[in-house]
Amino acid sequence: MVRPAAPPSWPLSLYRGITAVLEPAAALILLTRARRGKEDPFRIDERRGFSVVPRPPGMLAWIHGASVGETISIMPIVERLVARGIAVVVTSGTVASAQILKRRLPPGAIHQYVPLDVPRYMRRFIDHWQPDITLVVESELWPNMIAETSRRGTPLILVNGRMSERSHRRWRRLPEASRALLSRFDLCLAQTGLDGHRLGDLGAPRVSVVGNLKLDVPAPPADMAMLASLSGMVAGRPVWMAALTHPGEDEIVLDAHDLMKERLPGLLTIIMPRHPERGERIAELAAVTGLKAARRSAGEVPDRDTSIYVADTLGEPGLFYRLAPVALMGATLVPRGGHSPVEAAKLGAALVRGPYVDNAADTYAALDRAGGTLVVSDAETLAAAVSSLLRDPARMRGAARAASEIVEALGGAVQRTMQAVEPYILAYQLGQGR
Repeated sequence: MVRPAAPPSWPLSLYRGITAVLEPAAALILLTRARRGKEDPFRIDERRGFSVVPRPPGMLAWIHGASVGETISIMPIVERLVARGIAVVVTSGTVASAQILKRRLPPGAIHQYVPLDVPRYMRRFIDHWQPDITLVVESELWPNMIAETSRRGTPLILVNGRMSERSHRRWRRLPEASRALLSRFDLCLAQTGLDGHRLGDLGAPRVSVVGNLKLDVPAPPADMAMLASLSGMVAGRPVWMAALTHPGEDEIVLDAHDLMKERLPGLLTIIMPRHPERGERIAELAAVTGLKAARRSAGEVPDRDTSIYVADTLGEPGLFYRLAPVALMGATLVPRGGHSPVEAAKLGAALVRGPYVDNAADTYAALDRAGGTLVVSDAETLAAAVSSLLRDPARMRGAARAASEIVEALGGAVQRTMQAVEPYILAYQLGQGR
């Protein structure tokens, strides 16, 4: 498995030169982000490629995902590699992902913050960890990361590869840069045929379609004692949630609640923002509309007078998907591409979505065909869809069952990904005489 030589690229050379010159500015950016709570001040050196954690002996895989969704999606891959006796270092770029990985990574796997894409930072990181294989998740095409990995001859694989129409158009304006980057990948494992076509069009030499890893992610856990407590607090009330919302969606959700509250007495709406730091702002929006809100991050619980419960904590989607039988998926009412519905479907929620689902178009299309989603566009249609489900338990259960069955049927990407990676593991083992 010899990787073809990467073509020269003046855009890539220019990028590498600029990022090297701007290294002092990168250090200042990190300090500024730390003051704003966007970086972990106790681990900020990791963002410059330093590590106090020693490299484990033997084969080591480096897996990089941008944030929460990407890192959760590769957990089954991490678990299978560790079970093979392969050490794994998982990198991500956000505090939220680090907190979740701290709880979920199995023994034998290590989390590090990914260095900023500065040549010296990346060299320092790779010199320390000396990965024997590198897996990049979805669309994290950082030029210095790719160039430094490729320069050492380390097998480089894109897993759960995704290329949106917008990103495809943008990269096509820089054909030399896209070819220079993607030609350095030994293999690109795409989520869908369309993703695979776009990656090949941009210069990826070897592309296989294996499906979406997020379809194989286990249902998120929940504190069952807390679930029992919250269930008791909301017993007898109609409950639904808006999951992983973005700015612009909360207002629509609040308007929908206002439209439903008369026909659904005691209605409780749970809003779980994609970024928990927006919890205070959502509570303020609710107050402006005359709705009483409680915030989970403040230790508050929903009493009988609470209309809006803001689930502004990390790592608890499993709790709220189990609590609410109907879930609107966030980033679908605003043009953000839509969050994956897999976790909600696996936990038995009836799904509602808006029109913007490009990030998981194939999954949503399959759910739509099976009657596993209701499609809405604004507060009025959202209120109509949610109230129709809450007032018809049989219909609600049927929609939830259809969604769950479709998600299970679409699985298998983990096994196909591991089969594609296996030759690289064997090549390492043969080279080590094992």
